[in-house]
Amino acid sequence: MVSINSSFIKHLWYRVGRDDISGMAAQLAYFFLLSLFPLLIFLVTLFPYFSINQEDFLGFIRDYAPGQTMDLIETSLNDVMDKKSGLLSFGIIATIWSASNGINAIVSAFNKAYDVKESRPFVVARGISILLTFGMILVIVVALLLPVFGKQIGAFLFSELGLSGQFLMVWNALRWVFSSMFLLIVFTGLYWIAPNKKLTCLSAIPGAIFATVGWVLTSFAFSYYVGNFANYTATYGSIGAVIVLMVWFYLSGFVIILGGEINAYFTAQKGNC
Repeated sequence: MVSINSSFIKHLWYRVGRDDISGMAAQLAYFFLLSLFPLLIFLVTLFPYFSINQEDFLGFIRDYAPGQTMDLIETSLNDVMDKKSGLLSFGIIATIWSASNGINAIVSAFNKAYDVKESRPFVVARGISILLTFGMILVIVVALLLPVFGKQIGAFLFSELGLSGQFLMVWNALRWVFSSMFLLIVFTGLYWIAPNKKLTCLSAIPGAIFATVGWVLTSFAFSYYVGNFANYTATYGSIGAVIVLMVWFYLSGFVIILGGEINAYFTAQKGNC
């Protein structure tokens, strides 16, 4: 077992250097930044149709995002929403195209992990990125609907049973379960569909589990570091929040690509058996 674990870690470390995961993560951070606000705008314009308010959505992001970035995200989002109307109907194609840039960069990173080239026609490859973007949007909406309506149903049931005092503790625990399920579904879909390689859904699970756990722990650790030790504003001035956001995106991209490398490693090992 020790030799297997050692071999796995050594091979994974080799892949980190061979596939330049650090450089790919930097690219992802750039595309994530370009995709963030178009995606948020599109989501926020959808929420009134599902009885979801903007504060619930921002609270969902606030659970993971470093504290300094939330002011930037909220201010920028409010400015755009105040200045533009009809965002859902006007410019929807441009909005989704911009939002899919991040997914498209992930597709390229996963193809590199599996040592395959993008042989699909441009329209097909870009269409997959856009479909994955829509799929991610759908999962986000469902992930927000479950807690919102689940809280109402849970509060009613607990009050009927005379257990309203215990509801808050139970609900706080369930909220993290819902969030983890949402992340696992998103990552599984990405690792299964994005690469230009025929894969089974089960083959995407190891990387999805790693990415879910790794991203949550990395986000919490970085948020703690930023909140207690680092002062990016003192170093970078007014763009300190942007730097924090970019570093968070970089770490997120690194974890996501590493999850793809893990899946590629196990797929190659299975093929050699």
